[in-house]
Amino acid sequence: MAAVADKSSDAVAAAANNNSNLVVETAKSESKEFNVQKLVDMFTKLNPLAKEFFPSSYQTRNNNNFHQVPVNKQSVGNENYSNRERRNNYSQGRRRLNGRAFRAQRDDSIRRTVYVSDIDHTITEERLAGLFSSCGQVVDCRVCGDPHSVLRFAFVEFADEEGARAALSLGGTMLGFYPVRVLPSKTAILPVNSTFLPRSEDERETCTRTVYCTNIDKKVSQAEVKNFFESACGEVTRLRLLGDHVHSTRIAFVEFAIAESAIIALNCSGMVLGTQPIRVSPSKTPVRPRVTRPTLH
Repeated sequence: MAAVADKSSDAVAAAANNNSNLVVETAKSESKEFNVQKLVDMFTKLNPLAKEFFPSSYQTRNNNNFHQVPVNKQSVGNENYSNRERRNNYSQGRRRLNGRAFRAQRDDSIRRTVYVSDIDHTITEERLAGLFSSCGQVVDCRVCGDPHSVLRFAFVEFADEEGARAALSLGGTMLGFYPVRVLPSKTAILPVNSTFLPRSEDERETCTRTVYCTNIDKKVSQAEVKNFFESACGEVTRLRLLGDHVHSTRIAFVEFAIAESAIIALNCSGMVLGTQPIRVSPSKTPVRPRVTRPTLH
């Protein structure tokens, strides 16, 4: 009886083991079927007509087993956009560097420049530069007219800041009939286009007889400008009246027969021509004759 009981218990244990193994195998098969079914469901949601993506740098070998793969157009577009964006960033960075360099150069020029006021209209730029040359090397001198005063003002730029600081001590110096005032400048001298400057001794002599007039009423004609200066200063040998559609006033270069007439014309700053008070200053450029272009046939 004991033997029978042992055999029966062994049989029950074996059956239990077989059932547990069957359950595990069934669970594994169900898990596999679930995973495969899940992948099938995912693949059915994809677009079967979609083109395969290849990186733009990918190229296959041209042999029996491989073929040349065309570059994806979308990736090329993205790459071109990236290159264009890099170029734009580089250009913007270069402009920022150029802007900073320009501002640094302008600030340095301002520190080397002084503002001179209460200048007698008989004082030339050469004479003013000669006064300040005792303070240091003068690299530029610009005398300007003031429409609200019979006196004029000027900007004098030195080669270094020491010259500009030394020039401040010349305030109160008698130059002509008035003592000049000297202050640190808040602006730099605007450079003149070198193509407009005199090219010969004759043109330099012409500049001494020429004035630069601004703030001219647009309704005033060239004949009226000429009559104005001839009646007040002397004979005008050449006149160039310029204007555009952007600015509300015009400018003129007036060349006189003698230098004395040009000096008298400087005293016309502030006088009304048309409806505007004009501004007169010495000209750095001569009035050149117009070049006649050959007609095309």
